[in-house]
Amino acid sequence: MNKVLKNSWALFLGMGLIMMAHGFQGSLLGVRAVAEKFSLVSTGFMMSGYFIGYFIGARTVPNIISGVGHIRVFAAFASVASLTVLVHSVFINPFTWFVLRVGTGFSMVCIYTIAESWLNDRSSNKNRGKVLSIYMIILYSSMGLGMFLLNFSKPENFEPFVLISIIMSAALIPILLTKRKPPNFKKIKSMSLRELYECSPLGMVGAVFYGTTQSALFTLLAVYATSMNFSIFEISLVTFLLAISGAISQYPIGNLSDKYDRRLVIIYSTFGASLFAMFAILSSSTMHLPGTLGSKFWFYIFLTLFAFCSLPMFSLILAHTNDFITKDKFVAAGAGLQFAFGLGAISGPFLCSIFMNFVGPNGFFVFLLFFHGLIGFFGIYRMKVRPTKENPDSQFIPVPQTITPIGMELNPTTEHIEEPYSEKVKKMLDRKGVSYKKDDQSTQETVEKES
Repeated sequence: MNKVLKNSWALFLGMGLIMMAHGFQGSLLGVRAVAEKFSLVSTGFMMSGYFIGYFIGARTVPNIISGVGHIRVFAAFASVASLTVLVHSVFINPFTWFVLRVGTGFSMVCIYTIAESWLNDRSSNKNRGKVLSIYMIILYSSMGLGMFLLNFSKPENFEPFVLISIIMSAALIPILLTKRKPPNFKKIKSMSLRELYECSPLGMVGAVFYGTTQSALFTLLAVYATSMNFSIFEISLVTFLLAISGAISQYPIGNLSDKYDRRLVIIYSTFGASLFAMFAILSSSTMHLPGTLGSKFWFYIFLTLFAFCSLPMFSLILAHTNDFITKDKFVAAGAGLQFAFGLGAISGPFLCSIFMNFVGPNGFFVFLLFFHGLIGFFGIYRMKVRPTKENPDSQFIPVPQTITPIGMELNPTTEHIEEPYSEKVKKMLDRKGVSYKKDDQSTQETVEKES
């Protein structure tokens, strides 16, 4: 563990700052959209731009990195992300913000891809599970802390946008000054949607529906809270509880899925999320009672429990899909599920805003309840037509929802990756004109001989 932190502290620090700024930005835009009196539909349309950019970037970033290199691509798109934040404070209208959100989504997927590619290069088969765990903890905790920066200044001011840009720019310093050479980028093969569906219908359908709910959850929760007259501190607390509860829930629910039928755990978890979404709707009515009768306490409890049931869902779906395929296809299946997740995520904020437009602010939780219910009912149907399959190679591994196909290789249950050589060994191999391939017999013999 100490070696992992020593070798990757600059990358972890940089990603922590980036996620702090990113979490702050998402909440800030939602609150500011309400303050600027954007309609709910236009707000949902604007927020969906992030996932359109993310989806496009996920398909094109590998070619960009292969042509230009990690360092230049990272510096360029981190700068783009920092710049687009500032432009938000200058041109305030839904269409301009939609275009800017597309740029932010494209930039963020570039950053994720490069960071996870670097982590892969610095990981071995012995420690990549620890690396993934540290990476995930940093993403969720930094995002949660970033929510409290809403209290820095009024959302109507330009200072919050400047602060986000400063944090994003500061994140470049430790990463760009690292001494380690950038990794050799290799493209990850993905499954077609048809092939993925044939392997695991619940996996693919669940990923699409889950992408729909999660994109709406993270982009419109601040809009919902603002519409319900939450204070700025209360909004930051709500979004913080969402991120932290989702991180904590990964391990207990994951352990259950390894002990029992994974589809049952998916069904109970998703129906549990639907139940707590309904309780959140019921508890919201008490917020408007006069005097001391109204209380947001139960709303906080039910939202936390909703996140506890909902946020491990992608990892559950990934593990369930792996139950029905061989180990050598784990990474490709993960990439395919990310593709399906992205398809659902593009439409999530817009569809949810329509629900909110017709039903009122609580249409937010009606939307979450509805799509989580669809996952559960489809899971029940699949249990009736397909028996449970035991796959000793498959187990639950917590992964962040922002994970890219490159990051899927950090999953310790996937096929072995090449062990990284030390700089000393690499120089020795360079002098002898030997390649770095781990499975190459000549390389093995040279390393063993020199050792």
